[in-house]
Amino acid sequence: MKIKKLPEFDRHHSVVHIKDAATGLNAFIAFHRNSKKVPSFGATRLWKYKNEKDAVRDALRLSKLMSYKSALAGLKYGGAKATIIRNDKFPKSTTLLKYASELNKLSGRFITGADVGLDLNDVKSMNSVSKFIVGIKSNPAKYTALGILISIETICEKVFQTKKIKERTFAIQGVGAIGYEFLNIVYKKTGKIYVSDTDKKRLKLIKKLFPKIVLISPEKIHKQEVDIYMPCALSHSLNKQAIKELRCKIIVGAANNQLETRDIADKLYQKGIFYGPDYVVNAGGLISVVDEYENKNLSTKRIERKVRKIKNTLEKIIAKSDKEKKSPARIADEMAKKIINKMK
Repeated sequence: MKIKKLPEFDRHHSVVHIKDAATGLNAFIAFHRNSKKVPSFGATRLWKYKNEKDAVRDALRLSKLMSYKSALAGLKYGGAKATIIRNDKFPKSTTLLKYASELNKLSGRFITGADVGLDLNDVKSMNSVSKFIVGIKSNPAKYTALGILISIETICEKVFQTKKIKERTFAIQGVGAIGYEFLNIVYKKTGKIYVSDTDKKRLKLIKKLFPKIVLISPEKIHKQEVDIYMPCALSHSLNKQAIKELRCKIIVGAANNQLETRDIADKLYQKGIFYGPDYVVNAGGLISVVDEYENKNLSTKRIERKVRKIKNTLEKIIAKSDKEKKSPARIADEMAKKIINKMK
């Protein structure tokens, strides 16, 4: 596979391929920017990719985003990402244990945790064979949700001249771990909340926990007339067709790589919809696992204090966007590139 010719390749440092026929393990770890002094951070995604090329492309795409996320969160670490091709012929636990043991061969160069397809039990299991696993002591989803709320309040202050969300309406696409944590924070504080998810069992549980939410089909969730639309599912939900159908004023979500192409952000800006750059607003989870890595003791106050700095970053992006008449996403990209291209 000619990795350098893939459209997602962005002068990546390296891609590691880990394969083991006995356990069904077939994984790729992409390192976007690498430092000799500190490790690179990025979660591990377990997904039923069609082929190895798709898995590599996803790892490249997501590792770049992790570099940007780390840079604008004020962290000193490089960005990386692991993708494992799901193989249902083998027990998930066996595959993950082998994967974790293989991580040890990288000698701490890659620090990882749970992404799509993995949960806390998986992380704990992997941690039994590798010390390079994070997201065990802290709850990354909780801090991602906190960062999302802080971002929404900051952007509401810009768009509505008040950070209060009491009367605001929401449409949430995807209510996994982060969607649940966000509802847990804001359920009693906002106006109407529309929710969708492809997992019907999950929706049933969420409706039971938060009975006042309004369930909407995944095909229609982005079309709701609301103040804030929240993409919290998989990548590229903001595409050319979807943005024509949006009826919101603000977009802030937990999903990574929400934009199908970078020019989608410019189109949203032209439409008068404020798009909060995904890797800025959803950095709370990364901030929490980095804190876990750096400190032996867990301090929720310390983590929350760090997550609240997302507000400062967003305010700088907003001010620069207003001054230069560019979309916030373009400004964020420029700021992040200046930082990561200095990494040694």
